[in-house]
Amino acid sequence: MLSLKLLKEQPDFVIERLAVKNFDARGIVAGINELNDRRRNAQTELDSLLALQKVKAKEIGALMKEGKKEEAESCKAEVANLKKRSGELETAMQEIETELNSKIVLLPNLPCKDVPCGKGAEDNVVIREGGAMPDLSENALPHWELLEKLDIVDFDLGVKITGAGFPVYKGKGARLQRALIEYFLDKNTKAGYTEYMLPLMVNEASGFGTGQLPDKEGQMYHVGLDNFYLIPTAEVPATNLYRDIILSQEDLPVKLTAYTPCFRREAGSYGKDVRGLNRLHQFDKVEIVQITRPEDSYAALEQMVKHVEGIVQSLGLPYRIVRLCGGDMSFTSAITYDFEVFSAAQKRWLEVSSVSNFESYQANRLKLRYRDDNGKPQLAHTLNGSSLALPRIVAAMLENFQKDGKVIIPEVLRDYTGFSVIE
Repeated sequence: MLSLKLLKEQPDFVIERLAVKNFDARGIVAGINELNDRRRNAQTELDSLLALQKVKAKEIGALMKEGKKEEAESCKAEVANLKKRSGELETAMQEIETELNSKIVLLPNLPCKDVPCGKGAEDNVVIREGGAMPDLSENALPHWELLEKLDIVDFDLGVKITGAGFPVYKGKGARLQRALIEYFLDKNTKAGYTEYMLPLMVNEASGFGTGQLPDKEGQMYHVGLDNFYLIPTAEVPATNLYRDIILSQEDLPVKLTAYTPCFRREAGSYGKDVRGLNRLHQFDKVEIVQITRPEDSYAALEQMVKHVEGIVQSLGLPYRIVRLCGGDMSFTSAITYDFEVFSAAQKRWLEVSSVSNFESYQANRLKLRYRDDNGKPQLAHTLNGSSLALPRIVAAMLENFQKDGKVIIPEVLRDYTGFSVIE
């Protein structure tokens, strides 16, 4: 959430930066500043009235001591009018506060200076590439055909039990999922991240804190009776561990990792790009989260990018790192790097991770602070990244490592899977 101070002091800067995200903020910024001025004026008047009430209360006491009852009663009538007006101002301020909060949450985070302008994925900037492209035979299969042939994932059973987008993994397919989760968690904990097991449902306050609400209600599964939401990513419960917390500098950086199933409605998704494991309503993902001082967050971002890159490299997959343009970024992000692996049989790049710095945007919503050198609370910076999302990693592995109807398991996973080939 952007600060009122920033919106008041630098409205043109806010409007200019949000234009990079193709967001026209002029009307909202003007409305917020007008409401804030009204609130400040009302507060000034209220403070003046409350001070006058104290003066009048002393006058009444003095008049009563002097036996000037009639004058004291007149003074009491003035105080009653002052209290009435004070009550009206307090009500008005509450209404202004509600309207102000409803407007400020409509503004996305400002993109940092390194974010390129652009409208969509075609305007993203490739930072670097790595890994060798596989040389597959002409009869190489897309992963959805391999899954059926190898009998390791059953989509029809998932439809029977729940619906489309909820696959059933079995045999070596289930073992491969477990192996990847353990491998990713081990890589993360060795890099200094503390592992957590987190709730899979969150309340509204948690969804608001990390910016999923009120922006993404349509993408989240809602448990109506209890007003809970199934998590779209472990980022939500992990970051909310520190909601309403003031950390000491010695606590920073906070580094968390967690595996969770993730749930996304993905309304309107259809076509060849969502076949098989390309896009699911329930999928597994390992997440990393950092909480840092503002001056350390971009070094932490670079560290996280290198960490995720190391994991992708260890799997032997061809990959590229892409800096997202303004029009392709999330509502809450200040800068995002996507990792994409090449799917040889589909002949396309598949996103498997996003690593983002949210700067103070989430922290302001979460009231997540730390004490600076002077002991004064300051907003922290939050970051998160997928490390990694499993479905498209599995899709790329199956397609890129297929040979003579079999799939060769990367060497780094064999101690985890207990097998080297799926056939």
